[in-house]
Amino acid sequence: MKFTTVIPFVAALVASTSVSAAPLKRAVDPALVPEFGLAAGLNPTGTGDCDGIPGANGQPIKIPCACPPDRNTFIQSLNANVAAGKAVNNPSVAVSFPTDNSQASQIARIQASLVTLQNLNGPGKGCPASSTTFLAQQQAIQAGTAPAPAPAPAPAPAPAAGGVDPSLVPDLGHAAGLNPTGTGDCDGIPGANGQPIKVPCACPPDRNTFIQALNANVAAGKAVNNPSVAVSFPTDNSNASKAARIQASLGCPASSTTLLSQLKAVQ
Repeated sequence: MKFTTVIPFVAALVASTSVSAAPLKRAVDPALVPEFGLAAGLNPTGTGDCDGIPGANGQPIKIPCACPPDRNTFIQSLNANVAAGKAVNNPSVAVSFPTDNSQASQIARIQASLVTLQNLNGPGKGCPASSTTFLAQQQAIQAGTAPAPAPAPAPAPAPAAGGVDPSLVPDLGHAAGLNPTGTGDCDGIPGANGQPIKVPCACPPDRNTFIQALNANVAAGKAVNNPSVAVSFPTDNSNASKAARIQASLGCPASSTTLLSQLKAVQ
């Protein structure tokens, strides 16, 4: 009887030792995460494109207006990747985030940030490098001329208390990331020829992010990222108010949603 009593104790001791010996995964230090160096929503074209960093011709490269993502969302994704040791949404890509100040470690952190940025929503479904200054920061580190970290972009205005009623926000009617080409484009709604129109793979955004942006616009009475465009969100059930709510909801290319067909239906 004594022998059989000892076995569970020993087993429990071994199990306890095994658990305590497991390595701890800690969140990355936000101070070591490179700044994007660019704000989202610069000079929107009205078709979902905004200005990224300058290209070889000196002109801004067009990027999705939702890029770069907000920093908190980005760091959450980076934490998940670092904890897994790979890009969660693209497991063939290894990720490390060393914390010392050597040139190699600084470059590794930039690489981890790039991988996270470009795979936010799936393999190759994220934001392009041209929505940040990451590559310029990497080149400066390699050349030994790294500049001071870029300042964080100004936060968006806070939404009005309570925000819009989510039940009045039209459904986008389409999922993001359909049939990616590998170059950042995915299938939107069918065009006049019956073939899907190509849209950024990040479009349409997830509904919570979309409603947060809509709240900010409605609170400001204008598109925060395009202040010349007035925004209203009436709450009655008239066709005019339904149309106004759909107009307020247009952001990513319309072809990444069914909003225009919904608008025609209420006009």
